[in-house]
Amino acid sequence: MADPRPAPTRPASTIPATPSAAPRSPEPVVQLREASVGFNGRMLWEGLDLELVPGEFLAVLGPNGAGKSTFLKVLLGLTRLSAGSVEISGEPVRRGSSRVGYIPQQQTMPEETPLRARDMVALGLDGHRFGMRLHPRRLRRRVDELLHAVGASAYADMPVGLLSGGEQQRLRTAQALASNPEVLLCDEPLHSLDLHHQQAVTELIRRQAVDRGSAVVFVTHEINPVIEHVDRVLYFARGQYRIGTTEEVMRSEVLSELYGSSVDVIEHKGRLVVMSAHDEGCHYHPEELSLP
Repeated sequence: MADPRPAPTRPASTIPATPSAAPRSPEPVVQLREASVGFNGRMLWEGLDLELVPGEFLAVLGPNGAGKSTFLKVLLGLTRLSAGSVEISGEPVRRGSSRVGYIPQQQTMPEETPLRARDMVALGLDGHRFGMRLHPRRLRRRVDELLHAVGASAYADMPVGLLSGGEQQRLRTAQALASNPEVLLCDEPLHSLDLHHQQAVTELIRRQAVDRGSAVVFVTHEINPVIEHVDRVLYFARGQYRIGTTEEVMRSEVLSELYGSSVDVIEHKGRLVVMSAHDEGCHYHPEELSLP
């Protein structure tokens, strides 16, 4: 039988605004659709849908061989997808894009490398990369600013081959920030840095996201140094992945499902400790599930 009650009416004040009046969300600067990568019959990850907007900070975690560095190589245009699509600023990814900055994993340079520290940073600014060379005075001023920002002024004129791994890593950070990229890819940029310079470099990367609107993709084996800056986590493991806020992903039940074994995530004084349970008597060993 038909409902005898009159249909409810909507007060005029609650009528939704027209689409043209609604605030627009920022256009994604990184976009992956059904993205998959595999090698030799083994699928690293598949069906990945992800959008990053300007200013977003994404931490990428997972065990060795899960596909974290491969994910960066896809965004750098160095590795092709097995399926799906990937775009940077609405265009297909291409190698050597000036829109993308990259801080690689720390690798010690040979002692005989003739390049000075300031020359290494200037490579992120000079003409053979972007087509227009800065005036020498402006170039030097900008390089000096970047060297100061990463705490490298004291060895600005030293050959990079004579610097420590941590000192070289600070220079790579300055070089990646030099062009003010739309997307900043970081492959364990805090490796080999002491706590003070970890904090300094982390703050630089945070400012690049917040003040300059770069989308940051930060591969790390240890989320704690950047946990307060992270908007979302992408966690790869065993051919699967999870995406969400730190609170949504870094949970015992989520990581246990990903790893296929019991994992405990414990918060202690604002830090996360990940512990895996071994079958023998369920003895717990603290680990960072690290996972470079």
